[in-house]
Amino acid sequence: MAYWLVDSPGSGDGGRGTEFWLAYLREQGIEDVIACRLEDADQWARLVSSEDFLLAAGGDGTVNGVAMLCLRTGATLAVLPSGTANDFARNLGVPSDPTEVARLVAEGEVEMIDVAEFDDRIYLNVAHIGLGTLPSRKASSPTKKLFGQFSYVATLFRQLGAQRGFHARIQTDSSVVQGRWLSIAVATGAYFGGGHEIPEASANDGLLDVIAVKPRPLPQLLLAFLMVKLNGKTPRRTSTVIQMKGRWCQVETSRPKTVTVDGDVAGKTPFRATCRPRVIRVIGRHVVHTGENSV
Repeated sequence: MAYWLVDSPGSGDGGRGTEFWLAYLREQGIEDVIACRLEDADQWARLVSSEDFLLAAGGDGTVNGVAMLCLRTGATLAVLPSGTANDFARNLGVPSDPTEVARLVAEGEVEMIDVAEFDDRIYLNVAHIGLGTLPSRKASSPTKKLFGQFSYVATLFRQLGAQRGFHARIQTDSSVVQGRWLSIAVATGAYFGGGHEIPEASANDGLLDVIAVKPRPLPQLLLAFLMVKLNGKTPRRTSTVIQMKGRWCQVETSRPKTVTVDGDVAGKTPFRATCRPRVIRVIGRHVVHTGENSV
């Protein structure tokens, strides 16, 4: 058994890198840690076994890359939150305090979680089409370091007035809608977009959750955004926002639109994702379930 600390320089404000996490892991008795970088995975991934732990020190994009390695090797994934949004860490109830995170790794309790599969790739948290792709594409590194997750909000607000939406057909195995949309998010867990909570969702329920926002006048959009921030939840269905669930989801647009997954550009529409239930073993005390039907 080995611990591989996979760093991705540039995540978040850059303050939670290899040396930062090594100190906390040593405090919990984890001494023999192999430090490596995600971009060099071709050089070390072949040495990883199914008995090993891959510790992802980064944001959702870094965790995505490490999760791909876990699928290939059978290793267990552990998240060391170091990014801007850290939505995937929220899905597992991973604490923000580094001492508690290191203790969680040392205890070694595991859960099985879902992934979304598209083309020959996966994602762990969310795919965005439309306005939701702009924070990943427009927010600069200095802005992220200065404002953290609020850089996403600042970027959205700068672009909001220029967005008229796009026409799309959204289909799952249980429903279909079509119309003009400002943003479409296809999520695997209970949180997306820097902490927005999805009703009655979890990262191991075997379902994808689709949150779609309709174009509306700027004051109405700002009001909807404010209500989401105050309530901490994305509403199931309003005149501005709808939610759908399904084992798979397909989005077709009248013109090709950029798709981002876990914060990175992944291609263009049409986009189809399928939920692969409980295929990755992760360190965590529990998987967060939201809503009245949570278990």
